[in-house]
Amino acid sequence: MKRVAFYTLGCKLNFSETSAIGRQFDANGYERVGFESAADIYLINTCSVTDNADKKCRKVVRQALKSNPEAFVVVVGCYAQLKPQEIAEIPGVDLVLGAAEKFSLFDVVDDFVKTNPAHSKKSGRVVASAIQEANTFVSAYSHGERTRSFLKIQDGCDYKCSFCTIPLARGASRSDSLENVLVNARKLAAEGVKEIVLTGVNLGDYGKGQDNKFVDVVKALDDIEGIDRIRISSIEPNLLTDEIISFVAKSKRFMPHFHIPLQSGSNDMLSIMRRRYRRELYAERVESIKRLMPHACIGVDVIVGHPGESENRFKETFDFIHGLDVSYLHVFTYSERPNTHAIELPDPVPVPVRNQRNEMLRILSEKKKQAFYRQFEGQTRLVLWEEEVSKGRIYGFTDNYVKVSAPYDPLWVNELTAVEILGPDNEGNREVAWQEAQTIHA
Repeated sequence: MKRVAFYTLGCKLNFSETSAIGRQFDANGYERVGFESAADIYLINTCSVTDNADKKCRKVVRQALKSNPEAFVVVVGCYAQLKPQEIAEIPGVDLVLGAAEKFSLFDVVDDFVKTNPAHSKKSGRVVASAIQEANTFVSAYSHGERTRSFLKIQDGCDYKCSFCTIPLARGASRSDSLENVLVNARKLAAEGVKEIVLTGVNLGDYGKGQDNKFVDVVKALDDIEGIDRIRISSIEPNLLTDEIISFVAKSKRFMPHFHIPLQSGSNDMLSIMRRRYRRELYAERVESIKRLMPHACIGVDVIVGHPGESENRFKETFDFIHGLDVSYLHVFTYSERPNTHAIELPDPVPVPVRNQRNEMLRILSEKKKQAFYRQFEGQTRLVLWEEEVSKGRIYGFTDNYVKVSAPYDPLWVNELTAVEILGPDNEGNREVAWQEAQTIHA
């Protein structure tokens, strides 16, 4: 039995697609092994949101070849779509596949391996056509890699944000049919998955050109038996409607957890970034969520160091977020990306200043998270336990995304348990009262 190993960089959407690709190899008799193991084929699914992701790809290729210098190394994903020739020049890469080839990947790789049995790491590299995907949707979901499953329901983006290369890599906005979304959800329920995370490039744009919209998916999935929890991975503030918020507030299965990209708290910067809202709308969305679900967790994406971000504009962002009732931040440092509008803009921010602003917001994020966690100390909440184990402890998340830990018990993995939330552990998560734990059998 030949062995294949996978490594995924980037977003939840990439994880769902890597899992779907892995099932192609499973069906053809391959054994999946860990990336640190010796494999015959290493497949790297890349991201290209920042230049750091590109550097990570090179490092992962080197790590693969340490385990087996003669292995076939295949690179797919957004970085492969945007810069196939650049990847082909990375020492050790055999095959670069664009978006059009991704979902028939096994056949492409198998043909290549069969026709290049004595490939040379110096001259055996091949670049497949890295053309944009046709405007058809290819469904994918993850299963088996972690407790929760990432279910892809949308792909591509029609927005033209100044800093983003993803529309170039992913193509136009397109969606799965509602019927197929429900079929995949029922499959996951039958396989014992208790939590689904809905994923897409621009998730709230689901249904563009179709009869159903994102709120229709939310309402239909709420009636799927066998799934205990559903989360919305990320949704633009201009697409997060009051109808969606109100439905989640009374939902049977959707968790009180929203991740809403902000990018900047300065209206001037939002215009420069070509975002489709103003900070006043963002504040309204946060207020609506908290009014209906005071216990809800709200995550925020922010970019620092974008061209035009003066000291005053950054201060606007910091002060705006400081005053928001949000729970944590994902902070990204702007990096120059070819073929984007931002790279042509004046007033670049020096890299040391970008890094300093990143650190300031990361500190603010930790303060926000700890303040949010403290609200629930002494409360009893349901936790879904992960397979993650470290130093004899098991980890999980409450419905509203408070990360907790407890002494390891293998019977708790993928189980819903009612626990009392205690104070912080050594990592800033929340410990739970072990003796109070009760497994909930749904």
